[in-house]
Amino acid sequence: MVKEGYPFVFGTILIAVIFAVFQIWIGVAVFLALAAFMAYFFRDPQRTVPTEADIIVSAADGRVTRVENTEKGKVVSVFLSPFDVHVNRAPIAGKVVKIDYVRGKKNPATSDRASLINERNSLTIEGEKMTVVCTQIAGIVARRIVCWSKTGDKLGLGEKFGLIKFSSRTDLLMPETVEILVGIGDRVVGGETIIGRLPADEPAFDLPEELSAQPAA
Repeated sequence: MVKEGYPFVFGTILIAVIFAVFQIWIGVAVFLALAAFMAYFFRDPQRTVPTEADIIVSAADGRVTRVENTEKGKVVSVFLSPFDVHVNRAPIAGKVVKIDYVRGKKNPATSDRASLINERNSLTIEGEKMTVVCTQIAGIVARRIVCWSKTGDKLGLGEKFGLIKFSSRTDLLMPETVEILVGIGDRVVGGETIIGRLPADEPAFDLPEELSAQPAA
């Protein structure tokens, strides 16, 4: 379990203990069940990261809700339900060259407009052959975006860099030369599922500098 879950788990257990002191057993049962859910929600399972070259892995667990070619590049969106693992992982190995946080709204994360108006945090990661932008997007239930990385940090493929508390979404903005390997409705696993690959016969292609930290429209 990630450390951000400790206050939620131990806080609900404490409330259960208080109910127990007053022998309010229904309250005990409710808050113990809530504590169990919090421990489940903030779980941090081990992942087997692929070793293939020139790949992009999913930054989060969840369901693919958007696969689109835009003027800024290719975009894959993954929606995380409250039952998915909410730890975010680096889609490529590289250096974090820019982090942009926007204090936006908390509309439903399944909406395409969430990329533009919701609270979000974008990491631009510059790899050896390509640059991608991974955007953490808060949803209607999400209360806080957590990012452990800072500008200048180097991330390994599939390395943990943050999480989003409760229902949320991640967007990956990739170069137009990337071959997308997932479709809408697919279930993906953060740090494990390969969602894109840079073809061997394609030259390296980075996102334009003026777009590199902007979430796709």
